[in-house]
Amino acid sequence: MKSLLYISFLFSIALFSQERITTEIVGTIPLKADQIIHIDNFGALFHIVGNTLYKKDPNQNYSYSNVQLGTITSANPFNTLKINLFYKNFNTVLILDNRLSEIYKIDFNAIQPYKNITHIATGSDNTIWIFNQDTQHLELFDYKTNKTRATTMPVGSKVLALTSNYNYSWLLTEKFLYTYNYFGSTIAKIKNDGYSQIVEDNGNLIIQRDQKLYFLAKDTPQLIPIHLPELLIKQFLVTNESLYIYTDETLHQFQLKIR
Repeated sequence: MKSLLYISFLFSIALFSQERITTEIVGTIPLKADQIIHIDNFGALFHIVGNTLYKKDPNQNYSYSNVQLGTITSANPFNTLKINLFYKNFNTVLILDNRLSEIYKIDFNAIQPYKNITHIATGSDNTIWIFNQDTQHLELFDYKTNKTRATTMPVGSKVLALTSNYNYSWLLTEKFLYTYNYFGSTIAKIKNDGYSQIVEDNGNLIIQRDQKLYFLAKDTPQLIPIHLPELLIKQFLVTNESLYIYTDETLHQFQLKIR
């Protein structure tokens, strides 16, 4: 507990540094989308229009929609061989392969004990991170066995965003930003100072506050402003130090210059 409090203290005193990360514009892409989901290392673009998930690959395009489940709440292609589609209105998650073919369905309405899910993110193996609104817990759920492998302590405020990699998950609430390990233990906790969105890349975080972005490197307490031109940020994502910002029907690509 003392260690956690000390980490939280370091975050609070080093929250804003005089340093900043510069960027270089790479290019822009005209694009009409409701959600920008992911751009992988091979240049494949994942985005949602209406009830359909699209994958625009340099070699071939794919799409997926489910009429019965309707609107896609979120999609997570962190593991492009097991893409997670979340349908909040039906409390259901679908797992798709890299060609957007359905390979698994998780209907939380049919699983006991009942789980009321609001956010999901990718875990390792056959797991996903799920936030259970009724219990206010973040759980690491094994969808092959229908068992919860790990559970965090309950959080006391509304969840704004959830992201993860194979080893860690980050939960942004109205009051705090939590970092959890694979066992559900809290390893860091900082006050939410107006943050609205988080994106993970190689263990680092990009954090949005108003129309500004900040870089939080893994294993450090220092939140560094990212220097950008004035843009109305609708969404953003990061792939291997390439920052993509979606504005009004335009996807902007920047190279992050991280020293």
